[in-house]
Amino acid sequence: MAVIERAEAFLVDLVPKVKRTDAIQSFKSQETIFVTLTDAEGATGRGYSYTIGDGGPSVLALLHHTLLPALMGREGAMIEAIWRDLLFTSHATAVGPIMSLALAAIDTALWDLRGKRTGLPLHVLAGGAKPRVPMYSTEGGWLHLEPAALVEDALAMRAQGFLGSKIKIGKPTVAGDAARLTAVRTALGPDYEIMTDANQSMTGPEAARRLPLLESLNIGWFEEPLPADDIAGHARLARQSRVPIALGESLYSPGQFADYIAAGACGIVQADVARVGGITPWLKVAHMAEAHNLAICPHFLMELHVSLVCAVPNAPWLEYIPQLDEIAAPMAREGGYALAPKAPGIGIDWDEAALQARMSEGSQFEVRPA
Repeated sequence: MAVIERAEAFLVDLVPKVKRTDAIQSFKSQETIFVTLTDAEGATGRGYSYTIGDGGPSVLALLHHTLLPALMGREGAMIEAIWRDLLFTSHATAVGPIMSLALAAIDTALWDLRGKRTGLPLHVLAGGAKPRVPMYSTEGGWLHLEPAALVEDALAMRAQGFLGSKIKIGKPTVAGDAARLTAVRTALGPDYEIMTDANQSMTGPEAARRLPLLESLNIGWFEEPLPADDIAGHARLARQSRVPIALGESLYSPGQFADYIAAGACGIVQADVARVGGITPWLKVAHMAEAHNLAICPHFLMELHVSLVCAVPNAPWLEYIPQLDEIAAPMAREGGYALAPKAPGIGIDWDEAALQARMSEGSQFEVRPA
């Protein structure tokens, strides 16, 4: 074991290759916040976090002025203790997105460091449940796309071996959503899985109006139908629906997931490793879901989540949205299946030259012991 003696952080802004819209927002860019840790024996680990276009400098500021200085001199192997201590170092700012995103970059770097020191890939280090996982594609299901484009993309993904697609809903009328979903179901047939995502855009009654449509088309899940803080509303909707209610990308702590699960308000758990605060809390949520006989199907970040869904037994899907191709080697896959990385640590092969070239001006800094 060895103490942490240096930390570096910087931001890389990645613009999506396709237009991404949903019922409440557009994905302008991925502000990608990186943390690289070095221990006293020279071993390194790198983690990252993200926003969808705003707030990245705030995450960097919290890392720079509070969290990374508190990490100096800590034993890098003591990940659980570090995560909890850092949370309470700035407890007045938690629970919330900025704190969780900052913690996630550090926590992921520590797990990467542990993997490299032990020689184990993350999916083995964190559980070792399976070597691959089926994927569903979201990249061709954005809300601005017409039904014909949705069908074209779903057919292309199935031809590559994918087993499902996610279609954004939340059009002004039920008929608008029906046209999109019916076109894909008619073209793809009954064996292709279709998920839906409303991105918190609906009232309870509007979401309930769509339940007969979703049930008739055998939709895989109804994601974020209501605002994420409406636990009671999701619980009421879940009692009305034969389609599983999925949520979690907008929750920022294991405790929030515990409240949802206790209320019977979700059937699919969608913890995002960055938004929940890192690998350490993500695993808590995954095992909590398993204990309640629920699946965990994480949101976004496929290059990191592939290792986590392969670490636990209750993760049947990985969401396919490629985002790191310009700064890292592509994620390994066979047809519609993602393969767990075999390299020690988180298993992402970063392109250092590309990272340097895309680094946001003035974002880089280094922290050492005082």
